[in-house]
Amino acid sequence: MPENPSSAAPTVVRLPRYTKANQEEILGGGDDPFGVARTGLTWLPKEEHFGIRHEDRLVAHAGLLRLPVAIGGATTEVVGVGGVAVAPDMQGQGLARLVVTAALEHARTMGPQHALLFCRSPLVPLYQRLGWHPLDKDVLVEQPEGRLVTMPLRTMVTPLRDDAHWPSGPIRLLSLPM
Repeated sequence: MPENPSSAAPTVVRLPRYTKANQEEILGGGDDPFGVARTGLTWLPKEEHFGIRHEDRLVAHAGLLRLPVAIGGATTEVVGVGGVAVAPDMQGQGLARLVVTAALEHARTMGPQHALLFCRSPLVPLYQRLGWHPLDKDVLVEQPEGRLVTMPLRTMVTPLRDDAHWPSGPIRLLSLPM
């Protein structure tokens, strides 16, 4: 696929894979590029990847993963969104909106009624501007050795269908978080 000239509007592309090297291309090195190491959680890799390239460099990413969840005693699935990243020198240009919107367009073809993500508190306003809604309930997530923990990050959801309504009741992700 041809690269965008620097004067053209950025275009989101589907990535065949997303590696640690790709992440470092966007965020640089470092032990905690997403600022979530303090949670001590084990995370699942995403399976579907979307990115934006600028001048032969990957500058933004969003990943998706279909996951089982129990809400108020009923089991369903959500599309987990994670690994959202924009290169520090490219922030403020709407790239997060572009890459997340493209990922959600694909998520609408995956079957579940809702997408779900976990984010640090400072990012809640960004996701609200993108149409996400914070949940006011704790979310339990699985961890290795069968441990069940309360997600310490803010949980947000967005509908993937016009008629989708988030059910009420306790929420448990039936897997590791994404």
